[in-house]
Amino acid sequence: MNTSLVKETADRIKKNIETVIVGKSDIIDLLLTAILVGGHVLLEDVPGTGKTMLAKSLARSVDADFKRIQFTPDLLPSDITGLSYYNQKAGEFTFRSGPVFTNILLADEINRATPRTQSSLLECMEEKQITVDGETRSLHLPFFVIATQNPVETAGTYPLPEAQLDRFLMQISMGYPNPAEELQILNRFAAQNPYTLLNSVCSAKELISMQQHITEVFVHPAVKEYLIAIISQTRNSQDITLGISPRGSIAFMKAVQAYAAVCGADYVTPDIVKKLAPYCLAHRIMLRTSYNKTASSREIIDAILAQVPVPTEDWGGKG
Repeated sequence: MNTSLVKETADRIKKNIETVIVGKSDIIDLLLTAILVGGHVLLEDVPGTGKTMLAKSLARSVDADFKRIQFTPDLLPSDITGLSYYNQKAGEFTFRSGPVFTNILLADEINRATPRTQSSLLECMEEKQITVDGETRSLHLPFFVIATQNPVETAGTYPLPEAQLDRFLMQISMGYPNPAEELQILNRFAAQNPYTLLNSVCSAKELISMQQHITEVFVHPAVKEYLIAIISQTRNSQDITLGISPRGSIAFMKAVQAYAAVCGADYVTPDIVKKLAPYCLAHRIMLRTSYNKTASSREIIDAILAQVPVPTEDWGGKG
């Protein structure tokens, strides 16, 4: 596989996003990794850190259909999936598609909707399809969900259940910019919002082509064993009541392959596995204590990474 082509396109998208978003190079790489896997991302941080702007900038950088849903307590499942209504003029029931029929969906403040409404995304995130009134309809490809939530404000929110969290490939925190980055943000946004000048630099067809090449990235058997050893530790840890599922294992391996491609490599190294583990695994585990879950989960994954021996091999060799 020519990984330079994947990296070249990924770099083009990244450079375009960075005309709007300042100082989030690693976050953009993770976002590109997720979209190449066909996974979904949960952006969790306090308001005003750029979660929505990042999602919108990615959508505009790719020439694909984009829709945004503002999640609220009164949002209904049919407001997401669509519904069948009786068309008096035609004398029959007609399906009106919901905003989920798009390529990139921004689910803003997803934890403000009721569990019933949140669950309407389960089928489409996992199987890329929606069933309404007994009829199954395929979604448009590529299909990518970016959900945001505020972890600090809990009044009027409904925490995402484990089944919903398991559908997200990664959970990412934006974080505050440093003083130099914040000064750059002020200067950049002083005269005009750079987002309004953003144009697409990649087509949906190119994106699908990139997705098809990701599985060609080589994963050495020793790296696979290392990955499985990390997963196994989550199932045996005394601090964890629910470890990583096989679905999580598959998603994790796909993620490290995609990240390698984004970096221009045609094989996966243990360093890539270690880097992505907190993002891909921390939100999938259930702790014995729920206090400060996000921080504690990451600390436990970091502790597991410190315990599991890192193998040493020729990672590019296929022999």
